[in-house]
Amino acid sequence: MQTITITRKEYDTLLASRMKIDYLRQILTDDLFSPPPTKNINEITTAFYETGKYSKAFISSLKKGLKRSSYFKK
Repeated sequence: MQTITITRKEYDTLLASRMKIDYLRQILTDDLFSPPPTKNINEITTAFYETGKYSKAFISSLKKGLKRSSYFKK
């Protein structure tokens, strides 16, 4: 086995590239265009609310947008 020495900067560049490639591979193998697991608008907005990451204004806007969507029409 031979040892190859590279600079820290080169190593960081290679590592960052590898992480980007792995991320893209993961995204491309997932089904990006699959429908949401539920058509219940309240379930969806409740799940967003429970994360604590989104403001009430955002959730209200999300709910309004989902109601306009033809996918969620009954």
